[in-house]
Amino acid sequence: MSRRSFLVRSAGAVVAVPSLAALLDACSKSSGTKAGAASTFSVATPDHPVTWDIYSDNQPIANGMTPEQGAVVNIYTYVDYLDPNALKTFAQKYKKYGLTARITTFEDTTEAIGKIRSGGVQADIYNPSYDQIGKMVSAKLLQPLNHSYIPNIKNVWAEFTNPWYDQQWRYTIPYTVYTTGLAWRVDKVSEDISARANPWEALWDPQYSRRISVLDDYRTCMGMVAVKNGMSINTTKQSDLQTISQQLTQLNHTTHPKVNVTDYQDIPTGVVDLCQAWSGDAVNMPYYFPAQSDKNKVLRYWTPPDGKGPIDNDLLVPLRMSKAPVATHLFLNHMLDPDVAIANFGAIGYQPPQNKLTPDKLVADGYVPSNLATAVVLPKNFDTGARILELSPADDAAWQQVWQQFKAGS
Repeated sequence: MSRRSFLVRSAGAVVAVPSLAALLDACSKSSGTKAGAASTFSVATPDHPVTWDIYSDNQPIANGMTPEQGAVVNIYTYVDYLDPNALKTFAQKYKKYGLTARITTFEDTTEAIGKIRSGGVQADIYNPSYDQIGKMVSAKLLQPLNHSYIPNIKNVWAEFTNPWYDQQWRYTIPYTVYTTGLAWRVDKVSEDISARANPWEALWDPQYSRRISVLDDYRTCMGMVAVKNGMSINTTKQSDLQTISQQLTQLNHTTHPKVNVTDYQDIPTGVVDLCQAWSGDAVNMPYYFPAQSDKNKVLRYWTPPDGKGPIDNDLLVPLRMSKAPVATHLFLNHMLDPDVAIANFGAIGYQPPQNKLTPDKLVADGYVPSNLATAVVLPKNFDTGARILELSPADDAAWQQVWQQFKAGS
């Protein structure tokens, strides 16, 4: 599994579980948040930055507190999305207090939020995307940060110390950044996909029938179709959704793609030759090639070179349910240490927004092979890139309906 498997495994699966918005709405009501808060809070966008409230009954922890002796910090995250060695170095750093850390995993955010809400998991840190933050704050699921425990925030790109989705970074710290594009093998694909006028269209080319895959994530895959057609990646126009639906149907009938999140394995092992991919998974691909292969020669990754392609970032947040809030803050600070963040990048393939990691250094030091230099994320890309933003429940349902039809094979 990749780190970001927001999967809808079948049309039935969508019907069987409540949406993330529904879970958070119910959680907000049960938490005592004022009526309607979960549905009326401001949606954060780059053009409309939001500073989330800090509630009187949910304040940051006090300054200067001693770590909880013998505490275990539980990080609730995706499979293979945090370097196990980061847990070891954390324990070594805070051996004096007997602090340790462990990982509990989930496969999709609906599962994760449901367990956080119900108490089905005891966790201290959660790994969301930024389009969940508003509802989680309204539902009082998150613990506001005390910045005095997190001095390593100075090591990250400047915009992430005051991001538009969480002004003053009251509840979140940045974790990874990534683009979405296409990956392929030049020993299997004869043309230079990047030389096409619109490379996304290669996924619809009959010559690659049954040799391609798209990501099993409705916002990512449908958003790619939107971007291909010059639409907003967050479009809510019925005419746009109809076009996306028609083109996904055409995709099913023309090239019969696999729909999964195992592209980082499938490209190296020859299951597919061309795929939609997140940049972090492209960086991971060389590690799955058979021994003695030309893995550092045959792989390519493309995302729009004008910086207007899909780009996103993931977060780490402290949960209000934490029984060790001081140790939790210390672990968040630990993950922002440049050495820890760089080692984490080497383990998972997803780039941290660290000032110390310059694009040239990433390639020169071997974190990214030169043939995949296009997978490196630049700070300036966030000024122009297409960001997946939160949808209203009604608009989200319309997107889900299109996705269900595609997953059903129509």
